[in-house]
Amino acid sequence: MVGDNVEMGVYPLAKAIALAEEQGLDLVEISPNAAPPVCKIIDYKKFLYEQKKREKVMKAKASKVIVKEIRFGPNTDDHDYDFKKKHAEKFLKEGAKLKAYVFFKGRSIVYKDKGEILLLRLAQELEELGKVEQMPKLEGKRMTMFIAPKTKK
Repeated sequence: MVGDNVEMGVYPLAKAIALAEEQGLDLVEISPNAAPPVCKIIDYKKFLYEQKKREKVMKAKASKVIVKEIRFGPNTDDHDYDFKKKHAEKFLKEGAKLKAYVFFKGRSIVYKDKGEILLLRLAQELEELGKVEQMPKLEGKRMTMFIAPKTKK
């Protein structure tokens, strides 16, 4: 630390280095862009350890997004649809995002409208559990829609 005011803990660089060596600690530059640059006398290894510990706690607190997938065909039967809808309800209640998609095999791509109707019907029936994040969108041979769970109030 460079400066004249010794009462505030502002020391010339040589004196700051001497103080750090005297205490058996490290002189660490905290803010190099400040005028004068800010340095601190600390145990650097302990500082790194505590920093890693803080990052680990922050990472543990971060919520992980789970995406569950449900696959339909363009001509999915009512019974199969109901069965898959129950799974979708369970996934949304657990707090997972839902990726529902219709897979078009071969020439079934001519039934794009059937696939879109199927996905919109699913979205309408799951309206109280989740909200549509992305409307049905055709990507190659798949028509995909994302539904996110509604947060509990």
